[in-house]
Amino acid sequence: MMRQIVLFDTESVHADMLPMSYTRPVAAFRVGIRTLREQWEEIMPGEYFYRPVWFQRDKFGMPPADADDLLFVAGNLMPREETAALLESLKPGEAAVCGDEVVAYRGSEAGLEAGGFASTVVIPQESARILHFPYDIFLENAEALRREYRRLTAGRVSAPLDESNRVIGRPVDDLGNPMIFIEEGAVMEGATINVKEGPVYIGRDAVVMEGACLRGPLALCARAQVKMGARIYGGTTFGPYCKIGGEVQNAVIFGYSNKAHDGYLGNAVVGEWCNLGAGVNASNLKNDYSKIRLWNYPRHTFMRTDLQFCGLIMADHSKAGINCMFNTATVVGVGVNLHGAGFPRVFVPSFQEGSPAGGMTDVPLKKFYQIAERVMGRRGLTLTDADRRIYERVYEVASQYKAPKSTEK
Repeated sequence: MMRQIVLFDTESVHADMLPMSYTRPVAAFRVGIRTLREQWEEIMPGEYFYRPVWFQRDKFGMPPADADDLLFVAGNLMPREETAALLESLKPGEAAVCGDEVVAYRGSEAGLEAGGFASTVVIPQESARILHFPYDIFLENAEALRREYRRLTAGRVSAPLDESNRVIGRPVDDLGNPMIFIEEGAVMEGATINVKEGPVYIGRDAVVMEGACLRGPLALCARAQVKMGARIYGGTTFGPYCKIGGEVQNAVIFGYSNKAHDGYLGNAVVGEWCNLGAGVNASNLKNDYSKIRLWNYPRHTFMRTDLQFCGLIMADHSKAGINCMFNTATVVGVGVNLHGAGFPRVFVPSFQEGSPAGGMTDVPLKKFYQIAERVMGRRGLTLTDADRRIYERVYEVASQYKAPKSTEK
């Protein structure tokens, strides 16, 4: 019988990963090339389930209620082969801990909730990587991308690289593996690709237009596009159907989002169905070079980080019109529509629209649905009833997270 594996989120992890976790479990985040769940499915085969926070369960499901021998794995634990081997060896009633966090448990859902495990196995902190806050996504992305690239391309043959492209660095690594892998149907012509710092993955039916400059490690997923003259630095992942232009560095865009024109985005995380208009620029470094403070939802305030670089954190279905500007480490919630000159506040709650000069107003849920349906319809997708229930819950809690009186960080 195939092992049943459950990727679970605790309330505290869900809260600290907001706003990106508003609309999906943490294991559905894209870090590397694929989502965390997709990576676990490859390195630790089994029948997979989510155990998300309660209002996401209609869409993402739950494990069988009567199952008593499930392998629970924390959704924010990064997939690694060495970690998988330890988790698969857990005995019934046994938990795996890393630091003060329970990252896995074998048993029933009731046993997970009750705690008091029969025994525990310690995973050394230096051998496991755990996502705690949204910025960990871009911090972990380069290494995750390298690992994923090796898994995805092992034993496979890349489509040929067009002769019009220029490659800087060795085309193969010390083991003879290619440093550029192109999936079937992808088109890349007249680009400059630097693989000295890591590999470049081009997904099925993706397009890289002439004049683009790419530096690895980099992933362009299925049907995504890099526009003419774009400058893309390492540690960057563009999910399916993204359209990318301008300058991007160490950023993760989950999918179906556009930054198709000139402007800078760095050390950033952007969800799905977002759009950054022409000339949008997002700072990732403070003028005084001081360490960054970032809005944290459960604390209702700005939290200290040890980061010097942190750019835009933007959740699903949010948009910025032409020439919008973002200060360092701006956090934007779900369903936000920004336009006009000037900088918005460094925390913009969900379902807000307006400009720095004209002020912000609430976006009615009906209006949000109309826009979301229009945007998703262009990709042949629809807003489901399960999606609506998630957004209704996000709308309910959005009032708790109004902008602070000061933008001082």
